[in-house]
Amino acid sequence: MGSKILIADDEPNIVISLEYLMRREGYEVEVARDGDEALSMIQRDRPDLVLLDAMMPGKSGFEVCQAVRDDDRLAGTQILMLTAKGRETDVAKGKALGADAYIIKPFSTRELAEKVRSMLGNEP
Repeated sequence: MGSKILIADDEPNIVISLEYLMRREGYEVEVARDGDEALSMIQRDRPDLVLLDAMMPGKSGFEVCQAVRDDDRLAGTQILMLTAKGRETDVAKGKALGADAYIIKPFSTRELAEKVRSMLGNEP
């Protein structure tokens, strides 16, 4: 199977569309609906890439990002932050905490698919 992606978002419509898109691209997909579940799944399943919403119940995406970056065992996990918060300070915060990339909602599915492919450095 291809690369493993974890979608961490609490908005059902976004989860459905992201899951469909990533599966269509050929990736193995798991879903977490809050920050605590996302961190637990990242630690357990070691996905290649996390599509991480910044604002979620439990731990925020920023807190999850920081926890992943503080854990040496998860050093290879790439994080693509997805958020409606597009202010420069939010982008800077995400990158300062170790996010590999940042895409602002709403985004085009083509743009996201291209970004995921480039981050994983391969076709699924």
